[in-house]
Amino acid sequence: MERYQVVESFLSINGEGKKAGQLAVFIRFAGCNLNCSYCDTTWANHPDAPFIWMTKEEIYQVICDFGVYNVTLTGGEPLRQEYMCDLLSYLIRDERLAIEIETNGSVDITPYIGISDRISMTLDYKLPGSGMESAMYLSNYEKVRTVDTVKFVSGSREDLIRAKEIMDQYGLVSRCSCYLSPVFGKIEPEEIVTFMKEEKLNGVNLQIQMHKVIWDPEMKGV
Repeated sequence: MERYQVVESFLSINGEGKKAGQLAVFIRFAGCNLNCSYCDTTWANHPDAPFIWMTKEEIYQVICDFGVYNVTLTGGEPLRQEYMCDLLSYLIRDERLAIEIETNGSVDITPYIGISDRISMTLDYKLPGSGMESAMYLSNYEKVRTVDTVKFVSGSREDLIRAKEIMDQYGLVSRCSCYLSPVFGKIEPEEIVTFMKEEKLNGVNLQIQMHKVIWDPEMKGV
């Protein structure tokens, strides 16, 4: 039977991305293959993290019960879940749903991007400060579509310089949405804006994690 390891499901606002500020149903899956220095969901990535097995029908029912049509699949790393293509194909049968997958950049997105344009990728590029840049699946950044987003979580000027290099190398600004985000507590948003002004970063968005402003940054389920 196709089943998925779900550590939590909840209704909140999108704290980041193209639909920041809009309500969304979040389905968080267990486990991650990376260990970023700034990770804020380490509890969900631990091998002993509590989870429940859910079928695609049960996940869809959770979404329906909330009555909200934006759906964010997150983790952990959701693309490490076996049968994820089956879940996505099942969910998009409901034409009301807009599905966003938050993925860490280390997993090949090829099997998923052809399913539907109603499934968008929010794809990280892990910068030097994360300690995980070597794990990036670089061909992903050649495959992004206009419905997708590439996110650069930056904790230093070095990170910002590297983010610009990647945006330039893959021509990302003209092909998808690009966001620069501060590592919470490591860099001030003003420093990112200053860098954007210096480098004339047309078409690049500053992104503040809205949920960490509204609620305690350590709070789950928001």
